[in-house]
Amino acid sequence: MKTLLLVLIASFSSALWSQEFVSVSENSLALNNGELVREIRLGNGAISSTGLRMAGEDRNYIMDSREFSFLANSQQVDGSTGWDLVDTELISDERMGQGVRVVLGGTAEWQGLFVEINYLLYPDLPLVRKWIKLVNATPHDLKIEAVNVEELQTSLSHVRTVVHHNYARMKHLGNFTGNWDDPVVVLHHVSDRLGMAVGNEAPGILKRTAYHTVYNNLEAGLTHPGQDFPFRKWLAPGESWETPKTFICLYRDTDDGFAVVDGVVNDFVRRHMYPQIIRNEHKPVFVYNTWNPFRTFVSDSLVREVALAAAECGIKEFIIDDGWQVNEGSETSAEAWGKNYGDWKVDEEKFPGGLKPTFDYINSLGLKPGLWMSVGSATKDAAVYKEHPEWFVRNSDGEHGNIHAYGNEFSTSCFGTDWVDYIKEVLVRMSNQYGLAYTKLDFAVAASAYVNDPHISGCYATDHPFHRDHQESFIVIYERVLELFDRLHRECPGLFIDCTFETAGKLQLMDYAIAMHADGNWLSNFEEPYPTGPLRIRQMAWWRSPAVPASSLVIGNTPMDDPGFEFALKSLIGTLPIVLGDPRKIEPEQRVRYREWSEWMQEMQDKYNYMSYRRDLPGFGEPREGHWDGWMRINNDTRAGGIIGVFRQGACEEQRQVVVKGLEDEASYVVKLAPEGTRVHTGTGRQLMEQGFKVYIPESIDGMVYEIERDGDQ
Repeated sequence: MKTLLLVLIASFSSALWSQEFVSVSENSLALNNGELVREIRLGNGAISSTGLRMAGEDRNYIMDSREFSFLANSQQVDGSTGWDLVDTELISDERMGQGVRVVLGGTAEWQGLFVEINYLLYPDLPLVRKWIKLVNATPHDLKIEAVNVEELQTSLSHVRTVVHHNYARMKHLGNFTGNWDDPVVVLHHVSDRLGMAVGNEAPGILKRTAYHTVYNNLEAGLTHPGQDFPFRKWLAPGESWETPKTFICLYRDTDDGFAVVDGVVNDFVRRHMYPQIIRNEHKPVFVYNTWNPFRTFVSDSLVREVALAAAECGIKEFIIDDGWQVNEGSETSAEAWGKNYGDWKVDEEKFPGGLKPTFDYINSLGLKPGLWMSVGSATKDAAVYKEHPEWFVRNSDGEHGNIHAYGNEFSTSCFGTDWVDYIKEVLVRMSNQYGLAYTKLDFAVAASAYVNDPHISGCYATDHPFHRDHQESFIVIYERVLELFDRLHRECPGLFIDCTFETAGKLQLMDYAIAMHADGNWLSNFEEPYPTGPLRIRQMAWWRSPAVPASSLVIGNTPMDDPGFEFALKSLIGTLPIVLGDPRKIEPEQRVRYREWSEWMQEMQDKYNYMSYRRDLPGFGEPREGHWDGWMRINNDTRAGGIIGVFRQGACEEQRQVVVKGLEDEASYVVKLAPEGTRVHTGTGRQLMEQGFKVYIPESIDGMVYEIERDGDQ
């Protein structure tokens, strides 16, 4: 093995890069950003992480570890398999990440296999991000499975460690293997009051984060053989493949294992991971969708009536859901779900002259128009299905399959084919012809949110151009769907992409992979009226955030004509407010009230960019019956303020003391009741963060939303 010191010096001497993050010595490497130190040893044909600690602290969170592992043609490969050091390179990303890439070449039977290990650190965060790239320079195919990007032996005793899982909101004891609902997991050592958050950026059903599967070990990467949805990637000679990223964030001196997610992880995701909704400069603040109650019974005349009423309520985006479309050769669409998918022609019986006159009318009201579409399915009467049967998934019997639901109402398209180019052109055409500003992309593409049988998933075809078998189809489908979103953003700037949980693959599933490529995720279909519906909204928002961006959570199907809608709207302001129902039924004075809320939300977004932020309101927990709950959307980068929501859900006490975080200590702030802007409290940032102010809610079930404004910023 080459001497690490010589290789690194040669690399560093030509790099225009801050070397403060990296230090080297004979056969060792240390990454150190002043918050976290990761120590890596290379020698004797092996690579291992030997240290992972908070900077300036002696406590080591790991012991000598194998660094990574995977199966290649069913044989174990890891950091101890036998490697030569080929190269090192300083690396960075566009979001202030700096680090190093270590390139290893296999020896003996793995000669020609190269592993590139990438590490990034970020300013002022005790966090390291990691991914690997596999390069097949052998003369034969490699079947890659069971990829653990992180393979660490922790020093956290499983007897004293609690695993926070399921968006880090639930607790588990003992050995643990996570699933699709684990974009981040926390290992909290109760006795030592410290731990680590482990992030997994793998898409959908392919996430796997595990702890104590052997003895205090940690694995983070992709699913293994034997799991319901096993990962596989084939590499032909000359091919390479890059894994999804992982990250580890250390913390100490707290009894609250979730605090690291509510704090450092939340900051990392917003500032450095930089999801699509954060990048989006024109975040929608008040969206309407036709699905509830109109279902597929939509038409130009209906849409015009509803859009006019919605505009009077202050709606900003108007989305036409299922029912607008018809297949080639059909006269009109059936008034039923599951019909006329694939060709995406406009039903001119419902929309005479096409969608453009309807969209022009929507635009004339000051609304942005949007459409629902199944991104990966077609019914058998569709021309695209008849002309390109090779574009659809095959089930385990070799027949065209529907992985969305039991039955054969339609067939699922395979993104391991040229279907992806077809559906991209459909969406680009819609955007160019009609001025489409929002698209809700729906239905299963890799696995179902409703079908329990894991065999009804993916694609079993062995002749599709981009995957060789069923196991490989999962990663290929996800990668190409996410690539589709990127292509749409490039070709249709300003198009808001709403990837539903059904497309993500499981009930209410949202993760970092979806957030990086889609603006939002239609997360649910809650149709319950007040008070159950608003409670479910806040519960779901609390459950998924702040682990994932709150404004990417599109929580439907709240009816705005419900008498208790204002309470629901206050709840929705904690995520991305999307509403349904029939606004024609809303009385004129109530429409004025909702418009007042809409204008207030837009003003707050313009002042604080509050939709890029959400954290737990200190002292308040999960929304539930008989309690108080709340959320906080303070711009803790500018410290200029933001908004908070406080809710009484049947609690016996009528008032609570509320403190906030993320303010400037010595600055003066004004607390104003929304939407009127009535001043209710003034104080310094320190006073609001330490002493707070009283919130009085006389009704048993009600909520208050407040602006926290830095004095002088009006």
